[in-house]
Amino acid sequence: MPNENLTDEDVLAAATALVDAFRATDTRAYFGCFAEDATFVFHTEPRRLDSRADYEQLWAGWLADGWRVTGCISSNPRVQLLGDTAVFTHDVRTTTAVGGVSDTTRERETIVFRRSGTALHAVHEHLSPLPAAAPEESAS
Repeated sequence: MPNENLTDEDVLAAATALVDAFRATDTRAYFGCFAEDATFVFHTEPRRLDSRADYEQLWAGWLADGWRVTGCISSNPRVQLLGDTAVFTHDVRTTTAVGGVSDTTRERETIVFRRSGTALHAVHEHLSPLPAAAPEESAS
């Protein structure tokens, strides 16, 4: 069966599911949003993560340290459709807590989604700091 082209609605639904799972610190649902061969580039990490398993290992370490997501607001979304692949970009305000100490970050995120059969998975995620001078956006 040939892959059908993605729609904005497909991508926005996949991105919402991913952000919702992250916000809930729902490990299973969150990593279920990613393809096994997904890659990750986080400005907070010294190297690229070359697979979902690499990120899952990092995540498990964070959880073992008591880390949890306590808030995550996505804003300023944009979808670029490329057939059975799409690029989703947004601004994200994330609040996490470790040992009762909260930290809030403002970042820009790019997530590349790919349709494979009937499934839509993220195959790449890139996170970078949002400049302090960037305007606040309303949540979407």
